[in-house]
Amino acid sequence: MNISLEKTGASAVITVKMEKADYQNAVKKELKHIASQVEIPGFRKGKAPFSFVEKRYGVQTKMEQVDKLLNTSLVNYIKENNLQILGEPMVSEKQPNIDIVAHEDFEFLFDVALAPEFEISLTNDDHVDFYDIEVTDEQVQEQIDMFTRQAGHHESVEEYADRDIIRGVLAEQDAEGNVLEDGINVEKASLMPTYFKNDAQKALFEGAKVGDVLTVNPVEAYENNENEVASLLHIKKEEVANHKGNFTFQIEEISRFVPAELNQELFDSVFEDGEVTTEEQFRDKVRELLKTQRVADADYKFLIDLRTYCEEKVGELDFCHELLKKFMLQNVKEKENAEEIVEKDFEASLKALKWQLIKEKLAKTYDVKVGRDEIHEQAMKMARIMFLRYGMPNVPEEYVSQYAEKMIEDEEQLHRIVDQCVEGAIVAGAKNAVTLEHKNIALADFQKFFAPETEA
Repeated sequence: MNISLEKTGASAVITVKMEKADYQNAVKKELKHIASQVEIPGFRKGKAPFSFVEKRYGVQTKMEQVDKLLNTSLVNYIKENNLQILGEPMVSEKQPNIDIVAHEDFEFLFDVALAPEFEISLTNDDHVDFYDIEVTDEQVQEQIDMFTRQAGHHESVEEYADRDIIRGVLAEQDAEGNVLEDGINVEKASLMPTYFKNDAQKALFEGAKVGDVLTVNPVEAYENNENEVASLLHIKKEEVANHKGNFTFQIEEISRFVPAELNQELFDSVFEDGEVTTEEQFRDKVRELLKTQRVADADYKFLIDLRTYCEEKVGELDFCHELLKKFMLQNVKEKENAEEIVEKDFEASLKALKWQLIKEKLAKTYDVKVGRDEIHEQAMKMARIMFLRYGMPNVPEEYVSQYAEKMIEDEEQLHRIVDQCVEGAIVAGAKNAVTLEHKNIALADFQKFFAPETEA
């Protein structure tokens, strides 16, 4: 067998010439195997004459063995010659017709899109911005407030104050202000007057106490919001129009949310037992948590800026647009609009491909290796950040590990984890290689980098 390569710019043609001697032994071996297994009427199992088996199964077997040898040889040739191709080899439009029955020698032509050749290296002569996101006292206090709310509790009180929850019996009135006999009656109604839209209805509850009986109008309180009223009265929103009158509300309970105190119990619930013993230490640890989160955000922004810098440094790359579009067409699920979809997404796909090639170069430079340990560690890191964003910094490692393993089991998430492992290693390598232009920035200003653009 002879395999050759002819380059034509950003593409190439691989020619595979196969002779009968290349595949005939494999065909005979397979036919003998078939002969030993096949059951043909008139013969005992495995006793049919070889010529009979060859006549019945020869063409199919020949085709299968030629195809098998072709694929194996093509893959090995690409690997052994370290050919950097994009996508998969595609049968060339110049492929001559093949008659698997009549021909014994074959010639196969494959078009391949070649990865463009380029170099990318990063040194201290390269300057890339790195944003140091400030952690303010106000942000520390906001995080502490969140911890105290999460660890807080509800307690019963006698007199209403803003944001309290009031529970009691809600009963519909008639025009004279009496309880309507067949009207709506909700025995365990819950109200939060703080969220009333109507100030007059909200004012009715100022100074209200357990045992008081008030007259309220739900439709006025929520200013005709059918969903809110329907939820309160336990009816369908289409029925709200029939119940626009007043209701009697007898207060049975007033519940107030009380945030947790800054004490040892709270410290131990957020961090390891005994790790923090004073409010000052607690504030310092919370600040460290926020800084850790900010560094992850800053690294993400650095990766975005690094990508832009590298793409500009590499410049334009020579891609074989024709073959890449052809390859993309083969992989579009919506076949009816395939060409339209490919044309629409092509430039974005080229940009993503360019960055992928750059990442591969940088990953090789920084000797990035992603194995089971790296994947698990990254999944753990992602899980901790997620829990931290929800204000849960002290989740036991056992549960973090379980969550991480579930992420790894999901094929889509696993792909994302591997990609983040590679990008994380590239970020670490690049931060050590380039000159970082540190810029202090407030969190609000940093978040503007990721805010969706709005039309003026």
